[in-house]
Amino acid sequence: MNYLWEQWLTNLDQVRFVLQALDIALVLLLSYVVLVIIGEKRTLWMVRGLIFLMLAAALSKFLGLALLGFVLDKLVIGSAVTMAFMLQGEFRRLLELLGQGRVWELLSPSREAMPQPDNVIDEIVDAVKELSQNRTGALLMLEIDKPIDDRDFTVPGVRINAEVSKELIQTIFQTSTLLHDGAMLVRGSRIAAAGVILPISERVASRQLGTRHRAAMGITERVEHCLCVVVSEETGSISLAEGGILDRPLTSSRLRSILRSKFSKSADREAVAPQLRSLGRRLIGLGVAYVRRLFQLKSSSPREKK
Repeated sequence: MNYLWEQWLTNLDQVRFVLQALDIALVLLLSYVVLVIIGEKRTLWMVRGLIFLMLAAALSKFLGLALLGFVLDKLVIGSAVTMAFMLQGEFRRLLELLGQGRVWELLSPSREAMPQPDNVIDEIVDAVKELSQNRTGALLMLEIDKPIDDRDFTVPGVRINAEVSKELIQTIFQTSTLLHDGAMLVRGSRIAAAGVILPISERVASRQLGTRHRAAMGITERVEHCLCVVVSEETGSISLAEGGILDRPLTSSRLRSILRSKFSKSADREAVAPQLRSLGRRLIGLGVAYVRRLFQLKSSSPREKK
């Protein structure tokens, strides 16, 4: 009877330990998902600061520092709300993947688009300049950091997958072509698609703004990691849309400097997913080894008792 009681207590302690280990593993998994979704070095410092505040709040409660714990709790809540506001695009992606049941995609980093080199930016700006002089309407969508999901488009358009060139851009937007009414998707140094139909912004816009401008506002409202360059067919003016806001009118030199600034920032970002994956594999290996050892001890204890 005593042996059964001791065995039950031993199993209970083991179950508690396993549950505690599972709790820690789930917290690490959640932290991994957040870091993979963010994937930007400067933002990761904010996440580390939030984690530090959470640890400090837990430590203050453990030591019985009630007032300090109260202040740190409020700081944690305020910091979490601020980060949710600043990273609303990343959190929207998290909720979309969870709602669509694509949970495993949270554990893998998204493919990052290659930042545009200077010669690609020059080709784009030179083409936009000539389109503006000829008053040929155009809408170019440039990806930043990561590819845009096709489901964000009303119609994905026609796949092209060609090198960016001034001549090709001008040819596609000629009124005699079938693809001139849609948007052109530029991914890295290649034209990924043309004739893309974008969602229209629901904001009340000026009467001077046509469908291209409203489409540029609509897609940049919906997708934060992209820019849209618009050439007006009526006036030939150049506009740049970002975050649902139009910057207009722009000169070609001003457009060139803005694009170089935007894509130089994207080139400085560092991916953290490979290091996190290796850390995750090591933690999983240690967990599996511990569980195996636990079951080996459990199976060998009755034999030793006999």
